[in-house]
Amino acid sequence: MDFTPTEAQAAARDLAAGIFADLATHERLRAAGTGSDQELWKALTGAGLVAAVGELGLLGLVLLLEEQGRTTAQVPYAASCAFGLLAVAAHGTEEQRERLLPGIEDGSVVVAGAFPAQRGVRPAARGGLTGTVPVVPWLRDATHVLVADAGRRLWLVPLGAGGGAGVEETELTAPWSAGRLTLREAPAEPLGDAPGPGGPGAYADVLAVARTAFAGLQAGVCAGSLARAVAHTNTREQFGRPLATRQAVQLRAADAHMDVEAIRVTAYEAAWRRDAGLPYATHALTAAWWASEAGQRVVHTGQHLHGGAGADVAHPVHRHFLWGRQLDAYLGSGSEVLQELGELIAHAD
Repeated sequence: MDFTPTEAQAAARDLAAGIFADLATHERLRAAGTGSDQELWKALTGAGLVAAVGELGLLGLVLLLEEQGRTTAQVPYAASCAFGLLAVAAHGTEEQRERLLPGIEDGSVVVAGAFPAQRGVRPAARGGLTGTVPVVPWLRDATHVLVADAGRRLWLVPLGAGGGAGVEETELTAPWSAGRLTLREAPAEPLGDAPGPGGPGAYADVLAVARTAFAGLQAGVCAGSLARAVAHTNTREQFGRPLATRQAVQLRAADAHMDVEAIRVTAYEAAWRRDAGLPYATHALTAAWWASEAGQRVVHTGQHLHGGAGADVAHPVHRHFLWGRQLDAYLGSGSEVLQELGELIAHAD
């Protein structure tokens, strides 16, 4: 294994870091509320940072999402790349790739994901899809949503224009522009060739890609939270000494640093294995477990080390706390992911 970024991956990461630093400021994030920053999204797509993911691979995407997480930038980057660009590139037909990928790459097509498989979603008798998905992150930004039905088949559903897919605004812990999706014989196209659109292999791959991508996002969220805590404890004095000189503070920060590194390296490993064409389902679950279980510890630490300031919901570190807890829930919570990982290992050939 070699997680050293290629020259192209490193250049893309540095470019993304600069864009996020310039545009995902505390003031702009406060102004965005629960919506996404369209100017930032245009800057990212205009710089080719969505289109580049096709060449940079999943490891490249993880590196880019780390940079997003450091600033908690409100754009549908992870969703549109995992459920859109990489899913269509890997499992779409040639016609779907030619029709959809250019729009996804330039940002005019944004794909959200109704994942994991939705038990209440099924093909309707007269065609299309019927069912309800209570929460879909970034749905309010999306032009399409990739839906996994009860049979783990993949369907692309266009949104808007009265096509039978309704979107209602939903609030989450983090401001992820989420929505409730209601399908009433909504037009839908299978992702990939029939029969069995996508097939179980496609579903498993897209789910593992999403878990790895969002674990990379969590690595950045946690690194950003810890960086804020380190800066605060180095400048905040108590009894004439910086808080960072206190052993209890050092130990708490050291534990958080190790958790961040565990999230990062497990996400890197899962992504690297997928790019190398190696089995990676258990590795994606391992990354998701660390991102969920350790992630919530880190963002609690970041808030705690800020003392009273950490209790202020307007403080920048609180946004990392909200994102970290939302990612914990979105990835399935540590105990759920660990159970799935155990079952997968137990039933492995």
